[in-house]
Amino acid sequence: MSIKKRLLLSNIGMIVIPFFSFFLVEIILGYFLFVVFNGNPQGTDLKIFISLRFLGIACILVLTNGLLTYFVSKSIITPIKKLSEAAQKISAGQLDFKIESTGKDELGQLANTFEKMRLNLKEAQNVQERYEQNRKALVASISHDLKTPLTSIKGYVKGIQEGVARTPAQLERYLDTIDKKATDMDALIDELFLYSKLDLESVPFQIEDIDLYSFFQDYMEELTFILEKDHGKATLSAQKQEVYHVKADREQLKRAISNIIQNSLKYMDKTHKEINVSLISSEEEVRVEISDNGSGIEKENLPFIFDDFYRTDTSRNSETGGSGLGLAIVKKIIHASGGRIWAESTLGKGTTINLTLKKVKQ
Repeated sequence: MSIKKRLLLSNIGMIVIPFFSFFLVEIILGYFLFVVFNGNPQGTDLKIFISLRFLGIACILVLTNGLLTYFVSKSIITPIKKLSEAAQKISAGQLDFKIESTGKDELGQLANTFEKMRLNLKEAQNVQERYEQNRKALVASISHDLKTPLTSIKGYVKGIQEGVARTPAQLERYLDTIDKKATDMDALIDELFLYSKLDLESVPFQIEDIDLYSFFQDYMEELTFILEKDHGKATLSAQKQEVYHVKADREQLKRAISNIIQNSLKYMDKTHKEINVSLISSEEEVRVEISDNGSGIEKENLPFIFDDFYRTDTSRNSETGGSGLGLAIVKKIIHASGGRIWAESTLGKGTTINLTLKKVKQ
């Protein structure tokens, strides 16, 4: 019951209850005084009757007003007190409690709103804690990934300065290593810069109509040329009668697909490498499945492969190293394009990366 109705009924009760109680008291007093005790309706007994009637009415008025005021005010003050205590806890940063609400009035609705606010603040606090942990991991990862090649570069430069590289062949090998490490650092910095811009949503996306079938035909030709060197193959599966036009940024999409393919090739443990791309068209979107026959991903690692700096190979060795940002960048590009991305994998058999892009309305 709403507070307005409660107050209205309370005011009506303060009028109706004394009114009926007045007649009830008068009947009871008259019965006992003039019937039971044979009182005289004239003179002294009448005066006593009038006095008792007045006293009874006064008691009824006081009692009715007091009880109704008490119960109505209690139904309002008690939840307000609880809400006040909850507000004090929230302002003090204490969010590990629950605001109980049993009423369906305005205060009950307000309590529910407070509870939703507490849950939102709790979630925001958890997100902030996770963000802080990710920030610390980010700093640690950047420090490690930049320091490792930098240490190698310094070591080789010192070797050249001290004459360790005595022959032209040794000197060339040292310089090639320095160049490779500097290139790796440059690539890492580029990825960090792109990741930061995507995170700040400051990368301009040139959205256009892209025919994914034609896009992947061109891409798979390049990939086939690369895989043929290792006796591998790349295939494209699609229904030619279907329409695969989507809205995306061509350059960013190519970067995302390249990151997925490079990640697949990095963890490919088969002699004959295979990558298959399938296009599946629906009414609202086009789904792209990129499958490989690599080592697969353990089930407990699968939900985290798109997280920042996450690596299934915790050793961070040079063969499967990288920045740990490749798939995180893919996720940000696909989400910025209005799509979705997820992974499926079977250990020892391979992994499939699924992504969707919004279809162009014909």
